[in-house]
Amino acid sequence: MNTPSPLGHHGVGTPPIPRHPGMSAPPHPGHLGVSPPPAPGHHDTGTGHTGVNAPRIPGNDYGVLDPPALGAWEPRMSVSVVIPARQNQEKLDLTLAALAAQTYPAHLLEVIVVDDGSAPPLRLPEIAPERTRIIGGAPGGWGIAWALESGTAVADGEVIHRMDSDIVSYRDHVEAHMRWHHLADYLVVMGTLRFTAMAGTPPTPSEVQIAVAKDRAASLFEADPDHGHDWIDELVAGHRGFRDAPSALLHRVHVGATVSLPAALFRAVGGTDPSLTLGEDTELGYRLTQTGAVFVPETGALSWHLGTTTAMRRAKDVRRHNDPFIADRVPYRRHLRSDPGRQWLVPYVEVVVDALGAAFEDVRASVDGALASTLPDLRVTVVGPWSSLTGGRRAPLDDPLLDLRLVQGQYAHDSRVSFAEEVPPTSAPAPFRLTCPAGWVPGAESLALLVEQAEKDDEGLLLVALEENESGVVTARLERTAAVARAMRFARDDESLDDVIADLYGATWLDAESWKFRPAARAYPAWASNRNREAVRWRAEAESRKRETERAQRQVAALRAELKELRASVARSQRDTSRWREKAEQRRLEAVALRNAQKRSFLGRATRRLRKLVRDST
Repeated sequence: MNTPSPLGHHGVGTPPIPRHPGMSAPPHPGHLGVSPPPAPGHHDTGTGHTGVNAPRIPGNDYGVLDPPALGAWEPRMSVSVVIPARQNQEKLDLTLAALAAQTYPAHLLEVIVVDDGSAPPLRLPEIAPERTRIIGGAPGGWGIAWALESGTAVADGEVIHRMDSDIVSYRDHVEAHMRWHHLADYLVVMGTLRFTAMAGTPPTPSEVQIAVAKDRAASLFEADPDHGHDWIDELVAGHRGFRDAPSALLHRVHVGATVSLPAALFRAVGGTDPSLTLGEDTELGYRLTQTGAVFVPETGALSWHLGTTTAMRRAKDVRRHNDPFIADRVPYRRHLRSDPGRQWLVPYVEVVVDALGAAFEDVRASVDGALASTLPDLRVTVVGPWSSLTGGRRAPLDDPLLDLRLVQGQYAHDSRVSFAEEVPPTSAPAPFRLTCPAGWVPGAESLALLVEQAEKDDEGLLLVALEENESGVVTARLERTAAVARAMRFARDDESLDDVIADLYGATWLDAESWKFRPAARAYPAWASNRNREAVRWRAEAESRKRETERAQRQVAALRAELKELRASVARSQRDTSRWREKAEQRRLEAVALRNAQKRSFLGRATRRLRKLVRDST
């Protein structure tokens, strides 16, 4: 692994970022989209270690942190437990009873139950934490995500702890979560669930409160041996407690039954997407990865899940429902993006080409090269002073802004190309950004190969050395969004952001020739003069090869059937041969026996004659 040169980070400025794309109207004012991470030099606000004071966690290796032992530390941060609920008053009563017996200080704990249209409305039971309230969902929406947005909108806690309404937590459940949040302000902590079928008569809220308070929650229910989150356990165990889990895998364990994160992080990332009625926790988990969040599976934060989940009872139906929405929003789910020619809400790669001061032909070569990539789910952002292109009278051929106008005219109606005066520091929610200098053309497979290389070692930055001039080394750079966001949290003013990325995620230098980057003069326009026709030709070629493959497969199947028949015939012949061999041997033995019998008969007759002659002579 090589250390990057101190070249400046491409992103300049921090323009306002719109709400998460595709999200319906927010249930409350101030609902944000994916916001940029704190700028370098961000300082501690008194709510845990933040900014330059935050510990630098490489990748997802939270093992660099040293959380205090349960019961042996002094909490100071407030937490809001937000519970979306609909019907099931009896289970909610048990959930609140367990929360009333938590070890976390009562004055730092509030509970907000959001009633998502229950009939009759949910009521506040006698046994509940002191600061518990039930509110209705904001007007205009429904569902878990909408309820969560409604609850977090009024939450006062520095940490948001989402919990389902059918959870009975152990006494130190909240404390186990919160001890991590006191260490850093970019952790997402997941609790550990045990499932129970609730056989027999369930305990009363009073019994739950007493058992939890006496640290006997384990005895409240019988474990369900047939249901559990075994797949989460396997993922966590297979990646050293998730400490060496790759970026593309982190969101998989973000299950909403019991998960906590800093409120500022939750709001900065845009909260939950209320346009999703299922799978909202997976999609939120994905966006959290793009902020550089660290995911901590806390095995000490135990709780009972009362009954099974919908995903367990109707797994096939849930997947069928969720796949189209997750495919549109989570580029990491590559198997869901197998449809050729499709475009998606969130691209896998954002390609940035700076048009300022560049010739139209150079910009066009770079943009067209990116659009012709074998990696289909990408978008191109062309950076330039587009607001300067006014409609006033000008000399069309002598316009000093002619090259910019030609670029705009070339791509104004291409849905995969957008124009920006500057780009934000990261490409969130897209997981990767390729910055390509105008006049350099990536090969058809360059992007796919670069992303594959980055994913192989979970690297944060790949630098492709294109050429060297009087200004230094000209590079194309592939950035991992999560790595840039993480580095920006605590890079000091005197530090190169690239160096911080290299420390946390790794960075590698590559050469242009090996990764198929060529200057426009050598690559364009010969190969791209008629991109659509070329694409059609290659598609027809692929379909032809597919037909040939199918014919070959049919021929192979026919040959296999014929071979099978021949083998059967040979087997029959072998059986016949064996049978006739046995018969021949039997006939031979019979003939030998007959000859022996005949010999014995002849000798007998001869002996009798001799005996008679002897008697007659005497």
